[in-house]
Amino acid sequence: MNERWKPSVTVAAIAARRRTDGEDEYLLVEEETPAGLRLNNPAGHLDPGESPEQAVVREALEETARVFTPQAFVGVYLTRSVAVPGGADVTYLRLAYVGAVAEADPARRLDEGIVGTLWMTLEELRASRERHRSPLVLRCIEDAAAGRRHPLDIVFTDPGVLRGAFP
Repeated sequence: MNERWKPSVTVAAIAARRRTDGEDEYLLVEEETPAGLRLNNPAGHLDPGESPEQAVVREALEETARVFTPQAFVGVYLTRSVAVPGGADVTYLRLAYVGAVAEADPARRLDEGIVGTLWMTLEELRASRERHRSPLVLRCIEDAAAGRRHPLDIVFTDPGVLRGAFP
């Protein structure tokens, strides 16, 4: 009997700010992984009982101590992890949102494994590919930088999925 394949669903927050020289820089997290210290978008798993939009707001807050306000949906991405020795291969389905972030709350602790946050330009991101958690880190940001935007309501969550709706 074949086991049903189930990708791991994740969300990612893409936030940019304009520097005084006019160049955009993007919010990233530096996180500990089985492969060492890596750069990633503020991102994480979709939890039971929440919409993808709720998940991206939650994950951004947990990983950056910043409130993320989604403004548009960027895209859907599929990638397969490169297994570390002894680890399992995992396929990730990522839903990426672009939005704005507030200032970080210095009293808020970051998720376990998150070393800190940083801002990087596209040029800096392209030059640091070997440090990215996955190829999706750069791809999502490049798509957002290219102006790929879809209305938030393109991603529909049936109310029966939301917290408290389970029998």
